[in-house]
Amino acid sequence: MAKSIQILSTKILSPLQKQELTKAGLELIEADFIKTENKPFELKNLNESLIFTSQNAVHSVLSHPKSEELKSKNVYCVGLKTKILLSENGFNVIAYTGYASDLAEIITLIYRNESYTFFSGNLRRDTLPNALKEAGIKLNEIQVYDTSLQPQKIKANPEAILFFSPSGVESYLKDNTINKQLCFCIGETTAEALHKITKNIIIADQPTVEDVIEDVLQEYK
Repeated sequence: MAKSIQILSTKILSPLQKQELTKAGLELIEADFIKTENKPFELKNLNESLIFTSQNAVHSVLSHPKSEELKSKNVYCVGLKTKILLSENGFNVIAYTGYASDLAEIITLIYRNESYTFFSGNLRRDTLPNALKEAGIKLNEIQVYDTSLQPQKIKANPEAILFFSPSGVESYLKDNTINKQLCFCIGETTAEALHKITKNIIIADQPTVEDVIEDVLQEYK
C-alpha cells in the first residue's frame, strides 16, 4: 500500500474542512502557529464609516457593550467571511473585497469623501492605512485584537504545508525549514512572505480556507 501523503496545516481546521482532506486519503497534521485574542478598547472618536479587514476584529467589536451603536454606520471590509459575519450581525456593508489593497483602491476612487475608523490587530499590514493617508482621506485606527506567534517544532516531514497569513509563515519559519515542500497559500500577501524561501507555491483563487483545501485536493487527486 502506498504511504499516505502528509499535509501540515498551520492552523487548526474545522471538522468539515478536515473531513474533505481525510476523505481524499491525505494524512493531516495541524497546529495553530498564531493565536489571536480580543483586547480591551474604547469606542470613541469614531468617524462616519468603519473598516474591518478580519473576522477577528468583528468578533472583538461585537463583544463591546456599545457595538449596537455602530450598526447605523457604513462598513467596508476585506473578506467574504468578514462580510457575512458583519451582515448577519446587522451591519450595513457597502463594499467588500478579497484584499486590503483592492479595498484601498475602491475607497480612494469612489468613497474618498467619507471619513473612516479602522478596527485592526497589532500585526496589521500598512497597505490600507498608508493608501488612505496618501490619498488625504481622514482615517483613525482602533486596535481591537492582538495576534501573537506560537512557533513550534514539527517533527514530521510533511509533503505540503498550508499557510493562511504572513504571520503564520513567520511563526512556522522560526523553528522549521522549508525545503521541497509544496506551500499552499490563502492569498498573495501570504505567498509574498515565502518568496525568498521557496518557489513551490500555489495560491488560492479566492482567499478562503475552502479554496486552499480545494487546491490541495486538485493537486493530490
